[in-house]
Amino acid sequence: MALKLYFHPLSSYCHKALIALYENDVPFDPQLVNLQDPAERAAFKAIWPMGKFPVLRDEARDRTIPESTVIIEYLAQHHPGKVELIPLDPDLARETRARDRFLDLYLHNPMQKVIGDRMRPEGQKDSAGVAEALATIQTALGMLEHEMAEREWATGERFSLADCAAAPPLYYITNHVRSFRDTHPNMTRYLERLQQRPSYARVLREAEPYLAWVPK
Repeated sequence: MALKLYFHPLSSYCHKALIALYENDVPFDPQLVNLQDPAERAAFKAIWPMGKFPVLRDEARDRTIPESTVIIEYLAQHHPGKVELIPLDPDLARETRARDRFLDLYLHNPMQKVIGDRMRPEGQKDSAGVAEALATIQTALGMLEHEMAEREWATGERFSLADCAAAPPLYYITNHVRSFRDTHPNMTRYLERLQQRPSYARVLREAEPYLAWVPK
């Protein structure tokens, strides 16, 4: 198979890429990598020395594509389908990319900071960094709560790259960081729509055997 995705089912950024692949039924060969296994880690770093998920390998074009947003852009260009994840209209495309960046920078990365800190041994935790991350999440959720009052999807009526970016951090935040179900009704309903979307429902089913490993 021409496309290979190097990933792990718990990785939230891998969820983002998987949603895009499943939205358009793009065939690919899943390469699950256990970074705790030295041999698997070394083999993966031979492909992408940074050793970060996800990475898409297009054997037919001899291209290695890291980073979830870039992977989705690549799929939109070379493997388009019925769901236009990057709008063709330049203004809508810019809005979609801007929302994708907002979600990654102000929800996704802070969420990973909080959960990652819980995995650190005592004496190496970053309480100030966690407090800053939690504050960033709360500010971002407040902004989005207002905007999602009249929207079905992140940028309006159509599912896009921005929704691929929104689903994983929102899921992990409300289930593993700090629940917003009682404080942000619009975001709660939005996350419910995302989880009912067949692409993300499939991602969560595949992640289910591993979710118990996520610290709370």
